[in-house]
Formats: sequence, C-alpha cells, structure tokens
Amino acid sequence: MSTTAAPTRPKRELPPLMTLSDSAAERLRKLYEKAEAGKLLRIGVKTKGCSGMAYDLSFVDEAGPGDERVTDKGLSILVDRKASLYLIGTMMDYEVKPMSAGFIFVNPNEKGRCGCGESFHV
Repeated sequence: MSTTAAPTRPKRELPPLMTLSDSAAERLRKLYEKAEAGKLLRIGVKTKGCSGMAYDLSFVDEAGPGDERVTDKGLSILVDRKASLYLIGTMMDYEVKPMSAGFIFVNPNEKGRCGCGESFHV
C-alpha cells in the first residue's frame, strides 16, 4: 500500500478586515489630532433598523479585550470581534454632501439596505 500526500493548495491571502479611503483617513486624522485626541475609533455592528443591523461608531480611550486593532494609512481603528465576520473587506469612506457629512461603509458582505439607509443585512 502506498501513501501519497494530497496536493497542497496555495494559501489565499484573506482580504484586510477593514481599510480606510483617503478622505476617511484625512477626517479621522483631524479628529485624532483635535476633538478626539488620545482616543481610538471603535467600529461594531448592532441590531437596529428595518434591515436588522447598523454600524456602531464610538470613540474609546483604549482597546477592550474583544477588540481587534486595524492599522491603515498610518491610523489605527478598533473593530469589535463580534462584528468581524460582517466587516471583512469593508472600506470606510468619508462623504460630504450639501446638507450632511459623515463616515460611510462600502461593505462587500451587505446583501441589502433599508430605504432610509440606516441599516443593512448580510
């Protein structure tokens, strides 16, 4: 009886957990330098809205035991580990419109959004 090893597949590199667009990095850098100096942006997902989930952003003093640190463009953000599966490959952007401005998420895992845009589902 001969034993032959099964061929090994090359490992695929996983996409980064999250990335920042240039405009999001610029806005976050300004927040870290002024109003939120010494803090870190923490991103999570919570149950909310018509579609079921919403992005939850808060500034915290330090990483908690359930946080993963993501560094992009020289900036660090925290991602709640419970939200990681929903956020893999997501890009955070900063959008300025005539009547509003804020962080938005380009998430390849989203399958749909509610009509008002407040919540999403995967």
